[in-house]
Amino acid sequence: MKTQELLDLLTTHSEKALLFEYAPKLWVAANYHITEVKHISIDSVDCGAGTDAWNETIIQLWESPSEVEKTNFMSAYKALGILKKVGRMRPYDLSAEVKFEYGNNSFHTAQLQIRGYSIQKDEIHLHLSVERTDCKAKEVCGVPEQTVTVSQEACCTPESGCC
Repeated sequence: MKTQELLDLLTTHSEKALLFEYAPKLWVAANYHITEVKHISIDSVDCGAGTDAWNETIIQLWESPSEVEKTNFMSAYKALGILKKVGRMRPYDLSAEVKFEYGNNSFHTAQLQIRGYSIQKDEIHLHLSVERTDCKAKEVCGVPEQTVTVSQEACCTPESGCC
């Protein structure tokens, strides 16, 4: 989901509570806060010497240990207010992909993509997922496209021409 799409979703459903499913049937607790918004510019080189550049918006979620008993989730209106304030201070690339950074005692901290959302009666559910790593230079490195995992030997041997 792009930054503009998230802002539009929150605007359209501002009266609803905002919930995050970080793994199947596992939810960020109601005591979450938006603690940081990062405007990330990535300038990369892959193992096949291919270059790429893009921007991302990373929104960090944190569960406050002093509010464990909290049962009311943040409203989309409040989240939108936070994000708009950030946007006035540091303008967004509205076409940048949005990711959420989150972790708790039983889930490693990760940057999670929005894989979809659903609208319930009084709630917006953002469904998040961990993005797997991948070899972007499969063709250059001679890695078959159907390969799910890339062994170090397949892509990064000195004679492969990539690393």
